[in-house]
Formats: sequence, structure tokens, C-alpha cells
Amino acid sequence: MHGFSYKKGSLHCDEVDLNELAATHGTPLYVYSGGTIIDHFQRLDQALSGVPHEIAYAVKANSNLSVLRLLAAQGAGFDIVSGGELFRVLKAGGEAAHCTFAGVGKTRAEITYALQQGIYSFNVESEEELLYLNQVAGELGLRAPAAVRVNPNVDAKTHKYISTGKSENKFGVDFEAIPELYARAAADLPHIQLRGLQMHIGSQLTSIDPFIEAVEKVVPLVRHLQQHHAIEFWSIGGGIGIVYQNSLESGSAEWWQSRSASELPLTIERYGKELVPRLKDLGLKILLEPGRYLVGNAGVLLTRCLYEKKGLAKTFKIVDAGMNDLIRPALYEGHHEIVPLTQPATAARVVVDVVGPICESGDFFCQDRALPDFHPGECVALMSAGAYGFAMASNYNSRPLPAEVLVEGAAARVIRRRQTLEDLIEGEA
Repeated sequence: MHGFSYKKGSLHCDEVDLNELAATHGTPLYVYSGGTIIDHFQRLDQALSGVPHEIAYAVKANSNLSVLRLLAAQGAGFDIVSGGELFRVLKAGGEAAHCTFAGVGKTRAEITYALQQGIYSFNVESEEELLYLNQVAGELGLRAPAAVRVNPNVDAKTHKYISTGKSENKFGVDFEAIPELYARAAADLPHIQLRGLQMHIGSQLTSIDPFIEAVEKVVPLVRHLQQHHAIEFWSIGGGIGIVYQNSLESGSAEWWQSRSASELPLTIERYGKELVPRLKDLGLKILLEPGRYLVGNAGVLLTRCLYEKKGLAKTFKIVDAGMNDLIRPALYEGHHEIVPLTQPATAARVVVDVVGPICESGDFFCQDRALPDFHPGECVALMSAGAYGFAMASNYNSRPLPAEVLVEGAAARVIRRRQTLEDLIEGEA
């Protein structure tokens, strides 16, 4: 569920009219519902209440300082993949002691920075990285807390670009190699503290089955490591999917109640019900690393229609947002529901392509989709844009980045100003 719905004919984010935000702040414009983010965090926290746990928000999904501060205030930890993300977390009031550092290519500067700040654990992706981590920590006179990422070779059945748990993916260490690697690290790497084990099989999973398969496969390995090493946590990763199709309707409790169990996507309640019994007897802290689940349905991208172009083969609605603002459709065919900010008077639909101004044929938000009609000057919302939207935005075609607004109840505030043309060349010579 989320905070976006029509009220008196106008799409709202919580209590704020999105037409008014577009008029005040311009478009393209990202808008986030703070209430939705908090609600999703609290529901996930409750679903895992049967085991000791910590929710480490995956900063890469949306790294705005105000979003990070909102989650830090809820008691979230953070899953980071760069020194820059750690810097952001600290600036937002988070603590390095509640951060895990993932990623296959950590640099010396990043490792040093994280060690100096007191990182909770490095999620190590290879034997070579573990050796290098030991070397850098030794040069600093420190011990590096670490958890090796195991690749359980489980097919998450998601898009190939966001699958991470199979043997051909670049992430993690082969399942069979983990016991020997831990034994060698304990014997030969004096500057490594083996603190836990980590896994993550992929993103946008809408079935519970891959999660169950991965947990059941790795539990015996966890028990083996507990017997031989003083590990204190097991990170089971993130990957919980969200609703992209029919995402506006899914904001209401009525929509969820009207669907049969077979029609519903994976709910967080079922996630907890299935996994907690499989985890509670381990006696370890369970780390979870959600990103999309917390912020994905909490954000929209507002864009204004510039032109309508009718050709022999297609009708194009040309809007002022482009693939530089939201790249998911171009990058991996990501679906975003597109809805007018003014509620349609009829159920009539027109088949159109919604495209942006970027000089690329891949600059589209949908193709051959039946949508409520909208016209030049009118605004639409690209739903479910809170994750991997602004975080992946760029200045391609020398386009300034859009502004971001956070809504909390009836209050809305700019949490990132729109870039100016002067901002585009700052730092250049």
C-alpha cells in the first residue's frame, strides 16, 4: 500500500495535491511519500519480530539525505556499496556501526575510510578481496570485520540484469568454497574478524519460493560456520518485489482484500511467516537489506506533456522527462504505470508511446500502451519511481537533474533543488 490516490479529482501524495506541486516546483519532479516509507519499514520490522534482526536499508535504491534521515530515525541500519554512500549515511545521522559494505570492487580509499569510521562489516565478494582487506587493515593496525557473500546458485527468476545468486553472476563466492575459505581466513589472516555470512539472490522477487530455497540451502552452511567460527549474524539480503502493474490501485487496502491469494504478489506478511520459522532456531542476528520494498512505491515522477505527434504507425505523447531522469524502462524494460494527475472523466483509452526529449530511440516510458488520454500542458505521474529513479539519473544531453520533494502528511518540502545550467558545468575547466 502507499499514499497516492485521487481526491476530489486530483492525484494526491498523502494530503498534498500533485497538480499544485507540479505548478509550484515545475517538472520533471520526483515526489516521495514519507508516510509510505515509514509504514513499509514498520511492517517489515513487525514481520521479522520472531527473530533478532536489523533492517539495513539498501542506500543505492534512493540515497537522498532526507530519505536516509527518515529511515535512521526509525532505527534502520544501512547497506552501502561505496564510500560515497557511507558519507551520505553519516551526514544523514546514521552510524557506521550499523552499516554493511557490499560490492565487488571496493578500493583502498573506500576500505580505509570505512575502517576508520567503524564499519559493522564488509560483505566480501571474493577470496582476493578478503586477502586485500586483511592487508589494508594490517597496514592501519586494525582488524576488519567481514562476512563472505555466499553464492547459493539459486535462480531468482527475475530479470537477468538484477539476478545475483547464480553461479554465472559476478557476485559472491561459490557455495562449496565457503568452509575452506573461512578456515583459511581464521588461520592465516590475523587482521580479519569473521563476523557473519551474507547472501543475496536478486532483486524484484515476487514469489516466496526462491527465498525459501536459498534459506534452506544455506542453513546447513550457517550451522557449520557457527560450530567453527564465532559468527554473530547472517544477512539474507533483500530482493522483496513491489507492485508495478496496477500500482495506483494497489495503494488501497480494498484492492488487496479483493484479490485471491493466487492473484496477489508476495506480501511482507507471508515473507515473514515463511522465513522466520526457518531462521529463529539459529541464535543469530538476521540482517535484511531491502531497498526497493521500502521506497519504490513511495515515489512518483511527475512530467508534463509537451507535444502530441500522430504518425501513420503510432501516436506519441512527448513529455519533458527523459531516460536521463528515469532510466529503468530503457535499461531493463522496467514497467511504470502512467496516470494523469487530473482524474479521467471516462474509462476511454488511447494507444500511445510516451517518450522523452532525449536523442535516443530507447528514450521511452511505454510503447503501444492503452492509457487515459492526456494533452499538451497536462501532467502525468510515472508511478513506483521511488527506487532506482533519481538514484540512477544523469545529466545526459546536458539536462539538469530534477528537483525532489518529500511529503509528510499535509506538508511538502524540497529535499533537493532543481539543477541549474550553471550547475551542469561546475567543476569543469
